[in-house]
Amino acid sequence: MNQKCIQLLGLANKARKIVTGEDLVLTEVKSKRAKMVFLASDASANTEKKMTDKCTYYGIQVFRNFDRVTLGNAIGKETRVSLAVLDDGFAKKMIQILQEKNT
Repeated sequence: MNQKCIQLLGLANKARKIVTGEDLVLTEVKSKRAKMVFLASDASANTEKKMTDKCTYYGIQVFRNFDRVTLGNAIGKETRVSLAVLDDGFAKKMIQILQEKNT
């Protein structure tokens, strides 16, 4: 688990630069306002396919680094399956952190 990314998610949430929920995330992806999407690693196969297909079509990166409880706790909620980051600055920093972790 990458604590820096979790903390940034919390900050982005306080700045109101995050939307949650499958329908809202897909709306933001379609309008190209979403800069990146977090999908819970324990999301259902249906949700995973729908999200990854839409994000691939619109050229938005999807990250599956956290489970639904971790994503929810990061923004002060119980559980969340999908989150979209709407701010370029937050998204770039999170992508950088996640790519450093994977290398």
